[in-house]
Parts: sequence; structure tokens; C-alpha cells
Amino acid sequence: MTAWTWRFEKTDGTEVQPAVLPEEFTTQGDAESWIGEHWKALLEGGADQVRLFEENTEIYGPMSLHADAA
Repeated sequence: MTAWTWRFEKTDGTEVQPAVLPEEFTTQGDAESWIGEHWKALLEGGADQVRLFEENTEIYGPMSLHADAA
């Protein structure tokens, strides 16, 4: 089964521990729904951006958690 995971980073790409611990997701949609529910807490906890991975392959990122980012 494919695992979808998030990597949490500062703006400079340094990995940080998330304020809300994620699970491993079985679909991209589940992973994206989770980030949509928790992005504010993650931002408040020190993460500035995220990257989505399918197993070891980066799907996209960095995606800013700041609401004013385009």
C-alpha cells in the first residue's frame, strides 16, 4: 500500500517537528484534507511550509502555510 506523508519545514527548508502529528495517509486526497484541517496549528507550531511525498517521491512543495502567500 502506498503511503503519503508530509515533510514540515521552516522557510529555509530546515525540517521541523510538526505541532500536530500526522498519520501515514493511504491517498493523496486524505493527506491534502488533513493539511487543510491542520495548517493553522502547524503554522502556529513553527512550520512555514510543507512538502508532500508518495513513498520517497516528492509530489509537490514547498507549499507555504502562510495565508498571504500566493
